[in-house]
Amino acid sequence: MAKEKKEDMKKILIFTFYFCLLPFTFLFADILIPMDLSQTDHLKAYGITYYALEEGLDSKWLLNYRGGSFLIPDNSDIEDICRIRGVYYEKVSPVEIIQIEQIIQKSNMDIIYLEKAPNIAIYTLPESIAGKVTGFAGEPWDDAVTLALTYAEIPYETMWDLEVLQGQLEEYDWLHLHHEDFTGQFGKFYAGFRNADWYKEIVRIDEEMAAKLGFRKVWQLKHAVVEMIREYVRNGGFLFAMCAATDTYDIALAAKDVDICDVPFDGDPMDRLAEQKLDYDRTFAFTNFTLVKNPYEYEFSSIDASNYAQLRGPEADYFTLFLFSAKYDPVPTMLTQCHVNVVNGFLGQTTSYHKQYIKKSVITLGEVEGANEVKYLHGNFGRGTFTFYGGHDPEDYQHRIGDPPTHLELYKNSPGYRLILNNILFPAAKKKKLKT
Repeated sequence: MAKEKKEDMKKILIFTFYFCLLPFTFLFADILIPMDLSQTDHLKAYGITYYALEEGLDSKWLLNYRGGSFLIPDNSDIEDICRIRGVYYEKVSPVEIIQIEQIIQKSNMDIIYLEKAPNIAIYTLPESIAGKVTGFAGEPWDDAVTLALTYAEIPYETMWDLEVLQGQLEEYDWLHLHHEDFTGQFGKFYAGFRNADWYKEIVRIDEEMAAKLGFRKVWQLKHAVVEMIREYVRNGGFLFAMCAATDTYDIALAAKDVDICDVPFDGDPMDRLAEQKLDYDRTFAFTNFTLVKNPYEYEFSSIDASNYAQLRGPEADYFTLFLFSAKYDPVPTMLTQCHVNVVNGFLGQTTSYHKQYIKKSVITLGEVEGANEVKYLHGNFGRGTFTFYGGHDPEDYQHRIGDPPTHLELYKNSPGYRLILNNILFPAAKKKKLKT
């Protein structure tokens, strides 16, 4: 009898608690932006959250809850922008928030507090230079990160060699490496495109920039840029790279001050002992790789697994995201937030990475199962981090030079593009929660 009375009293107290909250339920509702299959525009949802941070609205990233949803303080401007941009949202009451928190506490989920809109920079050839002669806006290919940021309406700045060497990286929290070849071999496009106007123009621009900054060879300039970026990460910067900017960055780090360029690229033969001089201790992600020395071969080293991906073809090419413990591994969990766990593959000059060349300290975020290939990886260097994502465009399986850019309004729920935008909000997270 006493036990029944105790249970009845407990129910009365719970009822009283919720009843007391009822008058405030809709007065103090927050905005939940779900990121599961109910979301109408996953990509613009990131832009909404970024805008909220710009406005000083500290937000929450609900890891693994409904696809990695966002919780933003109640604000009429946010609601208006969601409606204008076509982003689905829900108003949630204090009672509902408590229920969500209880679900998160009991599950492989966590709450990450977002407190600062990161300053974003993209390392890329200035549009105003190459476009004058080539007819393209900058380089003759688009960039998935630039497309994603533009579509999501997230602001960014661009910089190139001069700005990097002037120390301007310090002004930014997050840096994306556009599809640059940091080895100084001009993308190894010589065999197929040496007579193309855009190729000759990019070579001219690079050589002029090298001379202007006091370097005899382009590869010497690129090695200097790589060293500045290395220090930027060591000092706490967040680095994100895709396609050839991933492996060529590490190759250039390993080859510091060593000529690995053959005659077509710098006018003289490469150092005949270049491979023996590679220092893998200096790299971020890769080790023990070998160089592809043939200047007519469209490949840099043994790291890349593009040939294997091409053999699979678009119908059989996909990669699987790892499932991490949200409470104990918040960083990789953030970087893999998605509404699916299997993502369609896509090619690039560097498509994916052979596992045997990846350092043991590096975290695999996404892999091609059964193929010994890693598509998406992350690691720490000094006080900063790096994330490498193989391939060129998540929604264009084989994007060719000169092809039109992808229209993201047709792919507003793209899982592959979501992985890019996870990286944008990663630097916004409260640092105490990011112990790895």
